[in-house]
Amino acid sequence: MKCLYYLAPTLHHTHQISDDLHDAGVNEWFMHVVSKDEAGLKREKLHSSNYLETLDLLRGGFIGAIIGFAGGLIGIGLLMYTQFFGPDIPVFIYLLLVVVAILMGAWIGGLSGIGAKSQKLRHWQGEIDAGKYLILIYAHKGQGEAIKSMMLSRHPEAQHVATDRHFMNPLAVVRRKQNAQETTVAF
Repeated sequence: MKCLYYLAPTLHHTHQISDDLHDAGVNEWFMHVVSKDEAGLKREKLHSSNYLETLDLLRGGFIGAIIGFAGGLIGIGLLMYTQFFGPDIPVFIYLLLVVVAILMGAWIGGLSGIGAKSQKLRHWQGEIDAGKYLILIYAHKGQGEAIKSMMLSRHPEAQHVATDRHFMNPLAVVRRKQNAQETTVAF
């Protein structure tokens, strides 16, 4: 599954795109709209984006877990070397300490991610703030080209701005599409 990013100029166009996507077989749960006009989305009964898409919660949590893992390994290495708690500490206690470090890192990273906007959406934040609508379409395998051709033929006003081939990876970076070049996803 990949995520197609389209930028629509108005709420009316966004609603028409939503109707055409439903007719093309895209389920409501696989289309989200990022907008500063949440009330308009609700009034038009459009599926608004969620916090996992608009905030850096997952990315922050993963980075925190990685840092917690590294810190936990260093910490148990020091505890094992110094034998701070004595020589007869079972190995599962040290493993438990690493798990606690991972969970603490994920928790702290997730909390810091709640306070930050999504890195995947940063390229379009200015246009969203200016009143445009970013439509995220999650396409199943083989469905992406049909959606692109439908959008090109029925909605030329909507600009295809990116494709996220690894949308499940919170550490992936989505780059804005440059004219005819395909968008790449980097780590």
